[in-house]
This record gives sequence, C-alpha cells and structure tokens, in this order.
Amino acid sequence: MPIDKELLNILCCPTTKVPVKPISEDQVQKLNEIISRHALQYVDGRPVEGTVQEGLITEDGRTIYLISDGIPVMLPELGIAADQLQD
Repeated sequence: MPIDKELLNILCCPTTKVPVKPISEDQVQKLNEIISRHALQYVDGRPVEGTVQEGLITEDGRTIYLISDGIPVMLPELGIAADQLQD
C-alpha cells in the first residue's frame, strides 16, 4: 500500500532530519536477498528478519526505514544503513 503523499511530505529521518522518499522495487528485492542470507542489520546491530514489502530511504541515500502494515517505523535504532545494499 503506497504511503500517503501528505504524510511522506512531513516525514524525515529522526536522527539527521533529512527528508525521506519511497525505496524502489529493486531496493526491496535487494533488501530481501540480504535478509535471506541473515546479513542485514539495523543500526543497533540486531538482524532484520521477515520480508520487506516497502520502505523509505533518506534523500541522501544513507538510511532506510521499513514500513510495517502501512506504518513507517521511524525509530532511530531501527534504521538500516543503506550501504549494506552495496555489492
């Protein structure tokens, strides 16, 4: 379910205050591949589990926040460093 545009306009990274935008389908697939290898971690070091359906990334491309049941999870400790998507 796509995130409401009005909500998207006010959301930002809770740590850096950089605005966010939806992640691409390619990024969703890459996240799920890394999760399947048990190699994706939140900022706090815990492994990311389950399957990603959608998420948000900061406009500077540094941090990803997942969306769970249509609700953005914008907790600093549950950010995902986007550099984990690099090969």
